[in-house]
Amino acid sequence: MATMNISLPESLKSFVDDQIAQRGYATSSEYVRELIRQDQERQRLRRTLLEGASSPLGAPVDDAYFERLSRQAGGDDGAGAKR
Repeated sequence: MATMNISLPESLKSFVDDQIAQRGYATSSEYVRELIRQDQERQRLRRTLLEGASSPLGAPVDDAYFERLSRQAGGDDGAGAKR
């Protein structure tokens, strides 16, 4: 694992120390790694949302859509009979 040294003002160091004590992290490195993982996940989610927002519109999601989905999930053939 690579090493990185980070300089923090005393107020941020105190905050990190408090987070370690209150949230059960073993070290400041563990806390920072978790923050980085969360940021990676936020960025991944943002990219996914932007990709979805820029994609063409699909079929409308209305009552009929959910009825078809329910029939498919339950195995109903639409006439009330189970397959």
